[in-house]
Amino acid sequence: MGGKNKQRTKGNVRPSNSGRAAELLAKERGTVPGFIGFGTSQSDLGYVPAVQGAEEIDSLVDSDFRVVLRKLSKKDVTTKLKAMQEFGTMCDQRDAEVVKGVLPYWPRIYCKISLDYDRRVREATQIAFERLILKVKKHLAPHLKSLMGYWLIAQCDAYAPAATAAKQAFEAAFPPSKQSEALVFCKDEIINVLQDHLLKETPDTLSDPQTVPEEEREAKYFRILTSSLLALKKFLCMLPASEMDSVEEKLKPLLSHSKFWKYGKHNSPQVRSAFFELVSALCQYIPKSMKAESSRVSPAVLANIDEIDPVVCPSLWEAVLYILTTIEDCWNHVNASKNVFPKLSTMLSEGGRGLATVIYPYLLPFISKIPHFSTDLNLEFFRDFFTYITRGLSTERILTSHSDCSAVISAFFECLRFIMQQNLGVKEESVKMQKMLINDQLIPFVDTALNDPRLQNEQLYDQLAETLNSWESKAETHGDDRVVDTLKNVLNTFWINLSDICLQKIASQEADEKSLLGLASLLQVLQKAESSGKQNQKKVSKIRYIDGAPESSTENRKDLSPEEDNAEDSDSIWDQKFPVHISRLRNGPLYDLVCNLAGRSVVHISGMKSRKHLSFLSSLLNSFASSEVFKVMLELQNEKCNIDVNTVPQELVRSVRENPAVRFMYEKLINWLSEDKKQNTDFLVDILYSILYCCESNSERKTILDDLTKLDLKWNIILRIIQKACSGSDKHLLVSTWLKGDILGEKLATLADYLCNEDLEVEVSSESFTSERWTLLSLVLSQHVKNDYLIGEAYVERIISKLNVALSKAKTISEDGNTESSVSFICDVASNFFISMKGCWLMPSSEQLLLTIFQLCALNQDITHLSDSLVSKLKHTWLCGLHSLVHQFGNANTQSTFLHSSALWLKNQIQSASLDVKSLRVMMSTVDDLLNSLLEAYNTLFLLRLFVENIMPSDSEWENMRHSLSTQWLHKPLLEGRLSLNYEYSRTDFKEYSTMQLPSHLCTTALLSKVVLLTLKEEIILEDNKTEKIIAELFYSLQWCEELENPYNMLIEFCEMLQGMDITYDNLSVLCNLPGLLQLIFIRSRDTGTLWALTISKLMHSKNILPDEVKQLYKTTEGFFPVTEGSLHTVQSLCPFLPLEDKEELVNQCTARLLTCTKKDLCNIDGSFGYLSILNSCLKTGSIDGREKLYGILKIIMSWKSDHEDIFLFSCTLKEASPQLLGLNIEIIHLLSILLKYSSSLLVDSDWDFIMCSMLAWLETTSENHALYPVPLVQLFACVSCDLACTLSAYFSSISSNLPVNLISEWHEFFSEGIHSLLLPLLVKITGNKDTSETSFQNSVLIPLGETLTYISKDQLLNHKLSVRLTSDQKTNLPERLQTLLNTLAPLLHFRARPVQIAVYHMLYKLMPELPKFDDDDLKSYVDEEEEPALSPPAALMTVLGILEDLLENILECYPVGEFVVIQPLSEEFCYVLGYLLTWKLILTFFKASTSQLRALYSLYLRRTKSLNKLLYHLFRLMPQIPTYVGPAVEHPNKETKTFFTEELHLHVRETATLSSQIPHLACSVYQITLKDLPAMVRLWWNSCEKRVFNVVDKFTSKYVSNMLSFQEISSVQTSTQLFNGMTVKARSTTREVIATYSVDDIFIELIIQLPLNYPLGSITVESGKRVGVAVQQWRNWMLQLSTYLTHQNGSIMEGLALWKNNVDKRFEGVEDCMICFSVIHGFNYSLPKKACRTCKKKFHSACLYKWFTSSNKSTCPLCRETFF
Repeated sequence: MGGKNKQRTKGNVRPSNSGRAAELLAKERGTVPGFIGFGTSQSDLGYVPAVQGAEEIDSLVDSDFRVVLRKLSKKDVTTKLKAMQEFGTMCDQRDAEVVKGVLPYWPRIYCKISLDYDRRVREATQIAFERLILKVKKHLAPHLKSLMGYWLIAQCDAYAPAATAAKQAFEAAFPPSKQSEALVFCKDEIINVLQDHLLKETPDTLSDPQTVPEEEREAKYFRILTSSLLALKKFLCMLPASEMDSVEEKLKPLLSHSKFWKYGKHNSPQVRSAFFELVSALCQYIPKSMKAESSRVSPAVLANIDEIDPVVCPSLWEAVLYILTTIEDCWNHVNASKNVFPKLSTMLSEGGRGLATVIYPYLLPFISKIPHFSTDLNLEFFRDFFTYITRGLSTERILTSHSDCSAVISAFFECLRFIMQQNLGVKEESVKMQKMLINDQLIPFVDTALNDPRLQNEQLYDQLAETLNSWESKAETHGDDRVVDTLKNVLNTFWINLSDICLQKIASQEADEKSLLGLASLLQVLQKAESSGKQNQKKVSKIRYIDGAPESSTENRKDLSPEEDNAEDSDSIWDQKFPVHISRLRNGPLYDLVCNLAGRSVVHISGMKSRKHLSFLSSLLNSFASSEVFKVMLELQNEKCNIDVNTVPQELVRSVRENPAVRFMYEKLINWLSEDKKQNTDFLVDILYSILYCCESNSERKTILDDLTKLDLKWNIILRIIQKACSGSDKHLLVSTWLKGDILGEKLATLADYLCNEDLEVEVSSESFTSERWTLLSLVLSQHVKNDYLIGEAYVERIISKLNVALSKAKTISEDGNTESSVSFICDVASNFFISMKGCWLMPSSEQLLLTIFQLCALNQDITHLSDSLVSKLKHTWLCGLHSLVHQFGNANTQSTFLHSSALWLKNQIQSASLDVKSLRVMMSTVDDLLNSLLEAYNTLFLLRLFVENIMPSDSEWENMRHSLSTQWLHKPLLEGRLSLNYEYSRTDFKEYSTMQLPSHLCTTALLSKVVLLTLKEEIILEDNKTEKIIAELFYSLQWCEELENPYNMLIEFCEMLQGMDITYDNLSVLCNLPGLLQLIFIRSRDTGTLWALTISKLMHSKNILPDEVKQLYKTTEGFFPVTEGSLHTVQSLCPFLPLEDKEELVNQCTARLLTCTKKDLCNIDGSFGYLSILNSCLKTGSIDGREKLYGILKIIMSWKSDHEDIFLFSCTLKEASPQLLGLNIEIIHLLSILLKYSSSLLVDSDWDFIMCSMLAWLETTSENHALYPVPLVQLFACVSCDLACTLSAYFSSISSNLPVNLISEWHEFFSEGIHSLLLPLLVKITGNKDTSETSFQNSVLIPLGETLTYISKDQLLNHKLSVRLTSDQKTNLPERLQTLLNTLAPLLHFRARPVQIAVYHMLYKLMPELPKFDDDDLKSYVDEEEEPALSPPAALMTVLGILEDLLENILECYPVGEFVVIQPLSEEFCYVLGYLLTWKLILTFFKASTSQLRALYSLYLRRTKSLNKLLYHLFRLMPQIPTYVGPAVEHPNKETKTFFTEELHLHVRETATLSSQIPHLACSVYQITLKDLPAMVRLWWNSCEKRVFNVVDKFTSKYVSNMLSFQEISSVQTSTQLFNGMTVKARSTTREVIATYSVDDIFIELIIQLPLNYPLGSITVESGKRVGVAVQQWRNWMLQLSTYLTHQNGSIMEGLALWKNNVDKRFEGVEDCMICFSVIHGFNYSLPKKACRTCKKKFHSACLYKWFTSSNKSTCPLCRETFF
């Protein structure tokens, strides 16, 4: 089709437009054609008005409507759909006058678009039409005739939503009373439209063959045909009777047209169905015309009687019935024997071909309308007719479909009764017909049903009973004796034949159990004649002859198993007089048949032990139990059996003689019960109940059952007797006195005792045998009748007690014995018992059982050794019991021992038992279930308070549990200065056994917190502030866990468990009464201090408590004095939250009290120690101005120096030092550190002397007493001493010129030297002690020690006084002192403590630039060697590197290169990786400090050892895939994303916040330095990598490193101060280019060096610029040399250019190139060609010759090939 940019035909200046084409056509012909089809001329559309021209439309229609109407003419479905929806919306929104303007053009659009192929468009059209109608209302009338035909078709649309919408529009336009008038008004137009569609239209006229596919055309045509046929039917149904004559005349052309009658054979099922529906309507409304066309209509309908399509079949059979009732001579126009009956026979013999529910209900009216002359009602026809129905019933399709089977059975019996009714005469033909129907049809039909279990359903038996009932009622009420005699003969014949087949079936060995049960069911149904008749009256099919298809009968099938059948039919059991009303014509034959069958069954049971006959007998007796039946059974026995009267209870002797049923039991039933056939038990028990029905009194029944109970019968018999009693109230009444009796109760109690004692200890061989006995116990405990136990309550109590004892034993013997099955059975019994307790009070034994089960659920499975499934069953059981228990607390007087007992047991468990996390979790989960059940109780508050009251520890118990917690927690807050102590405490680690269990305090608080969390959420308030007490204890436990430095794994699991249960600071502190909680913890902190003080501090931090709220706790600062341990720790913890004025008040009071302290008070808590501790806490943050106060305190301390010098621990041993003295010195050192921070400007020389001399003296004490560091206070003393030294070192390293020069010089010359001369050996001593390297105290001392050593100067390192440490096999040029330092410090790089590693790194980092110069002296000897020389970096570092390489290989080898490996901070792996990366940083620093010549030797060594390759592989496992930096960093002006490459790495000894990112950051830093300083070696490694690693490295480097390194390289060129004689270098940062211009005399050379995007991995390209005076070959050589230098030398671009210029300069100076490498200067060792050939006189580099000789295996000159000397 044409596009916008295509060339048009010459002269056509406007694009194609369908609207313009319509306009031109209107001009030529006067109108816009309104055709619907494509092949119809204008004259054919008389019913569709032509529309005025397009120009007139434009002027008459609203512009918006005009646009929409044009869209409706488009072909695109979506366009039409949206346009129609828009049209409907506009009809709603616009004024009526505007909408009326559309009406003249709407019929053409509607008539076309209502037949659209797309169903959505059709639906939208009808919806829019309704909106149009609602807007214009009666103004639609002038256009009604042109619309109505298509409107009716739309109401019959195959798409239901579209049809519904059209009907709604029709109803909106016309009320029901006016609808027929509207149709009469438009009847001519409607008939014309429908006739045209039915007779004239074709697929090609309705759709354009050129644009619409054939499949779519046919589908549209079939749909319109169907809708038109249904529309005509609808039209006829809605027309008034007065108009039928005129319509009948107008329809004659249609009815006389042969095309119309061919629609019955149409390919489309929808068309055929609509055709037959129309035929039915025509027969109903215009029967005259149909009779006139009988020759057409009869074959069209009757000849299609074998239709198999489910869509067509209902309408066809409806039409068949209408034809038969309307056209009397219809059989004259068809050959019934050839075209109708054979098809009917075939269909019936095939069971209706899946359409039985549709076809078979029509058979009765069909055969009733067959005239005499067509079949002569002969015997053979009906014999064949019923034979075909019976044959069809046997087909698989009918047998598998209940509805189809019911339809066939109903049709069979309806037709049978009809034919019998028609042949009740005494004529020979009638008698033959009667015999044929009974003997040849009914009896075989019943026999077939009895042989096939699928036909043994209520439907068939009910129909048979209904048939017999109808014949019997007629025989009893009919006045004609001939009819009565006939019916009696028929019934007599039926009973004789039925008896024969029943007796044959009983006698047959081939009869199976199902067929015999079917026979019993048949007899039971025949017994219930009256009820059956009433039931079937409701199921009679209704046949509609007038409107619509006939309704098929629907039966509600009710399948019953024999047991269910027996149970439900128990009310209909016969006594001797048969109380159910049964016809006298049936009573005798049925009774005789039952007695005969029962007697024959007993014979088979006795003689052949036939189970099927036993089953039949039990089922038969269940409905026909009577003394006469038992009497007949006894009489028909082949052998007489005499009963020993002595074996019968005295009470039953008379009954045995007089009651045949009792006699039968003792003669037969007891023997049968004694036989070991479990499968027969149900049948025998049913027979027993039949016998009990025949007994006269309950006492007689009880005596019989007691006698049976005393016999050694199997338990399953008693079980089935009781189960049957529970199945119905009538059966229970028969045995109720026996159930409550003592004989059964004692037997059950004995059974329970046996099961509970034997089964727990001996493994039972028969699982089913044991299961039955447990089931029996469960049944008698759980079943209740009118809120009473099934058996005596005393026996229930005894059984429950035995179960409880058994479970208690299971707790102790479960580990050794097999108790799984027994416990499982007890669970089942208990669960059923508890569930059934509704309305019954729990007895004490049941509560004890509930407690035992609760304990089993609350204990860990490792203790109980029970399986998961069994624990789950136990949990279900105790929850059932608890549910029953709590629902009985609605009565306030009810008392329960369970809650009290369970709470005390839980309390004992959590306080005394050794619980691990798993055990505690199980217990808490069980308690959670308990609490949730309590919430369902009526009085939840009372129950919860009762439970908490019993489980809550007393104050003394809480105190004991707190004291049992390890004091190891003190170490951390002591070292961090949060608490102060002046007494020694035990600091032993956790004992081994204690790490396998949780402290009782933690278990108790966790469990109680679960309770508290629930009460808080439910807003339940506990008495006596129990909520706050429990939460306070929990916070105490959590604080204890948090303060531990190295908590064992179980504590970590404990905290994670609490998190998972939402037991957290935030949850509890938000829900509880926070002020009350704070007050409680504050009081405890003030009384005892220690961990309570830290607890309140943590709580205030988490809740952001304001100073004013804190002040409410203590009111005034006077309350803290006199100072106790509790008040001291409280002040230290609350200090950050105190108001400033209170802090100042505390400082003033403590300072004043210091002045009055005597020597005796100096070390006391309520003395100098306590006051200094408070002062340090208040002044250390600098929140108040304390400079003057600090200086004043210093003067006080200095006065102590002069008055009480012995209190200062200067240069002394600490073995005899008291803890009080240590505490005081620690606080003095703390104060001096704070003084240096805030008041250093006030110090004079004497003050400085005191501070620095004291610091050095304390350091000497620290150094001399390192063996005592495990003592906590000594360790703390060492830490604060080193901290003071560190503070002074930092102070003097950053001072301005304000201090006196002599003070600074003293510091550097004496004090600094003294610090490091003490601490460096101390570091070596501590780290050299292998026994303490892993203990927890080492880090605390090593952190301040290491941080102080980072301030050591290079000169102090070089002048160290360490012991000599040399290694004989080390090849090195370093002096002894330096080698000793390296050998001492380097191994500490892999020490298992990060502070040591960082400190050693900082010290060695200062030495690295000094080391390469010692290799410079031997450089010449390396250069002159003939082989390729290699020089090792410092041997001590390489030794450490070798050790760490092996360790990292073991750690990282399992991870592929490129996968980021997360290293856990401070783990063993962390220290190894950190040491490895720090070692490489030192090596790279050493490498960078070397000259170019040395760098080449070192790089060759690294290449040979492949150490660098290993490093790079490891780095790509340690660097994150996205190295984003998240820490604090300097803001970049361009706001670029910060990465580990853009941010500088700072390694501090104390840094802990960024430990998780330290290894990745350090790895990135090492990789960046490696790329920068060893680019050639990295490039060489990269090119040798496998493809995957190659791509990973390239992508990562290009994305994160290359840009930055390129920028740095270009910047270094731009900012370089290096000057070249004759060469200038410039850089262009934007293009990554460096331009070098070399000029000598007339020679001018310009080189352009281009950096690659993946610099430095990719090769640097050297391009040619301008050149003057240089030969091409020489020029190429020089470009190649420069490219080689830049690619293979490890240095910067400037260094490569310098090397290249030196080479070119030598060339111009006359030095010839080496003829091997074609360069003057060697690219690796930078030497000149010196080895000359004696023959050709050419000179070569020594290294080049060596390589030439080794690679060629010759010793000849490369040029002249002469032997080289």
